[in-house]
Amino acid sequence: MTRTREKERNGVNGINGVNGKVPYTEESTAADALYFRISEPSVKTAPLCCSSRLMLSFMAFLGCVNLYALRVNLSVAIVCMVADTDVAHGNNTAASDVDTDVCVSQPSSNGDDTMNGEFYWDKQTQGIILGAFFWGYLWTQIAGGWLADHYGGKYVLGFSMLASAIATLLMPLGTRLHWMVLVGLRVVVGLGSGVVFPTLASMFSHWAPPLERTKLIAFAYAGAQVGNVITMPLSGLLCKYGFDHGWGSIFYLFGTLGVIWFIGWMWLVYDTPSLHPRISELERNYIESSLKGQIRKTTDKSKKIPWLTFLTSLPVWAIIVAQTCADWGAYTLLTNIPTFMKEILKLDITKNGLFSAIPYVGYWLCTNIAGFSADYIRKHNLLSTTAVRKSYQFFGTYFFTAKTIAI
Repeated sequence: MTRTREKERNGVNGINGVNGKVPYTEESTAADALYFRISEPSVKTAPLCCSSRLMLSFMAFLGCVNLYALRVNLSVAIVCMVADTDVAHGNNTAASDVDTDVCVSQPSSNGDDTMNGEFYWDKQTQGIILGAFFWGYLWTQIAGGWLADHYGGKYVLGFSMLASAIATLLMPLGTRLHWMVLVGLRVVVGLGSGVVFPTLASMFSHWAPPLERTKLIAFAYAGAQVGNVITMPLSGLLCKYGFDHGWGSIFYLFGTLGVIWFIGWMWLVYDTPSLHPRISELERNYIESSLKGQIRKTTDKSKKIPWLTFLTSLPVWAIIVAQTCADWGAYTLLTNIPTFMKEILKLDITKNGLFSAIPYVGYWLCTNIAGFSADYIRKHNLLSTTAVRKSYQFFGTYFFTAKTIAI
């Protein structure tokens, strides 16, 4: 270690550190501290391109695409599953009864603007069906991380997503039996989906070097928004042109893709670098050296998880509140945008799917830009890890809030 870096690490170069960089202090995070050790010549960096850790991130990316395809397909499908009661029973609404807050639809010359579905579900029933996913999703969040730590994320995530895919394939049959069967299948999809992010967090803790962690995870998680961008317009097209009354083909297609992803995941992904049969020795040594001292073995009982400290920590509750607020708005829009487009803006099903996907194009771009820029800032020690994460959380949340109010 050079004398300059030694001084910077000890924080003796003043408030602004060396060349304007933030000095190392006791308040710096583990990732900040590891910057100095990983940069040493003794730890040879393995290229990211074509690496096993990049393959994990890529398969996780496809898994998140699949996750959101299975999650949001019903939001579009329900638009063409539910019968338009005005069409089915005749539209005799008087002009004085028209809601002026709703766009008036103009009939098309070919009569295709209105699609009459098979099911007569009231708003309450539709709400129960759309919300059933989250009944299952809620309960496997903590369990997913625990199972991944003890039994390996590869199998926990793989078989959970397989269960979700199979449940999706059964939805056309289940829906025609009774709408409560559809609710039960959506709960199963939620249970399988709930393990995804905790399991990926556990797996990346074994695979992602600290100064690559943000971009590897950001790339993987950005698959969720790609899933939205692909699923919504494609579901709209399938509603209109697909087989089995259109909506049935949505579930068959995305369920089948989920099974295909499962096969690839089980073949290409391993829980840790030491278990991977095709990883290079250079990459394995680089990953294990960079993570040395950070990973606690599940068999190590010497350290207890300080649950009480977590539950009484203000920073922990700040993160919970921030994430709850962000997810509340995001999932409300995700679940209800297609219905809003149909009933308020009166868009036909193909335009509905396309316009519903547009916000998630920006979401995907911002996720990747944020991930790479955050790692750049941390790598060059321009801000501490804590400052980067706080500022990104703040601006992301309030920018989303402003856009939602503008709608």
